[in-house]
Amino acid sequence: MANFAKPSAARFSVEVYQNEFLPQGGRDVHAIVTATSTGGAAATRATAAHGSAAVVIMVDCSGSMEYPPDKMRGAREATAAAVDTLRDGTAFAVVAGTHVAKEVYPGQGRLAVADPVTRAQAKEALRGLASGGGTAIGTWLRLADGLLRRSSATIRHGILLTDGRNEHEDPAVLRATLDACAGRFTCDARGVGTDWEVKEVTGIASALLGSADIVADPAHLAEDFTRMMGNVMGKEVADVALRLWTPVGVEIQYVKQVAPTVQDLTNRRTEAGPRAGDYPTGSWGDESREYHVCVRVPSAALGQEMLAARASLVLPGAAGEPASVLAQGLVRAVWTDDLAASTAINPQVAHYTGQAELAQAIQQGLEARKLGDVDGATAKLGRAVQLASASGNADTARLLAKVVDVVDAVAGTVRLKAKVADADEMTLETRSTQTVRVKKT
Repeated sequence: MANFAKPSAARFSVEVYQNEFLPQGGRDVHAIVTATSTGGAAATRATAAHGSAAVVIMVDCSGSMEYPPDKMRGAREATAAAVDTLRDGTAFAVVAGTHVAKEVYPGQGRLAVADPVTRAQAKEALRGLASGGGTAIGTWLRLADGLLRRSSATIRHGILLTDGRNEHEDPAVLRATLDACAGRFTCDARGVGTDWEVKEVTGIASALLGSADIVADPAHLAEDFTRMMGNVMGKEVADVALRLWTPVGVEIQYVKQVAPTVQDLTNRRTEAGPRAGDYPTGSWGDESREYHVCVRVPSAALGQEMLAARASLVLPGAAGEPASVLAQGLVRAVWTDDLAASTAINPQVAHYTGQAELAQAIQQGLEARKLGDVDGATAKLGRAVQLASASGNADTARLLAKVVDVVDAVAGTVRLKAKVADADEMTLETRSTQTVRVKKT
């Protein structure tokens, strides 16, 4: 493990967990890279006062938000709660989203600076939020992007709430918008009620390195928005990348975030010099995340060893300047004829491989269920129950139990429930990528 000081209160560290031993002819090396940031919380209030954060809240105001009326009321109250959570000095704006995007506060293409006066003004402006019109989420994101790009803040973040499908915009337009916004700001996305599309909301959060969740009951929106905004206020370092350097002949097979959620970063690589590539991780506060890295090394003789990869956390430098290395760790490969050593699976690698399979099994099982494939759905969701039980993922196990009757969790024997509430099915799908960490022994 290596630690590097950063010119702020935050400190980063990297630890690598792996079984470095390979059998003769073995080529694939798996490692869990644990990245941790500590010490930033104490500086958060001071950095916010210096304008280090900018946030745009995007509120769905389409016609469906009035059915039932408590959705619109809940959205107003939640946004007000989020505004109250802003620390003094934070730049912010509120956007009303329909088939077009409109600035609610402060207006005129500006961001306000949070203080007692502007927070009160923003909450007063929220009284004017009214439902009507369609849904074109790309327009909301483009307006948020334009507002955030006017800010010099290092932490740029969006919070997006919707209750329906993106019906008034071509999917390709939303995809292009997400591609354009990626790397410019992060965004948490929430679906309220049960009439929205899970893949749309989770796709937005994934593209913009934020969280996604369901708030089935609008009465819980304020609590969720307060928690989300509090998390944003805890961020101190933006645009951190996981940089992988590999020697000649080594190929990267995949890079996945596996905790606190599963997210495939493989195709999000940007080149960072000879044999090095950066994978985006977004903004950091006091937290720990884990990444599963798989590389393929050239064959080597028994007894040989090599550096398979170097994993670093880096901050991009200014134009023409090198990136700052925050922390780094090494991934090794050693060839041996010791069968016990080469066949042992590192506990962290085994655990997170199972968590990634759990997420996939849930998604495939729910898709099969929607298509009427009872046998396929039963098999996949049964496997999900088995994996959740084995890994101690109690939250996911509870969600699965609302979709299937569990006969034997250890064996993965289940029966599909005849009737499942939309909210229960959507909650399971939305939260399918949430993982638990390795059990402490």
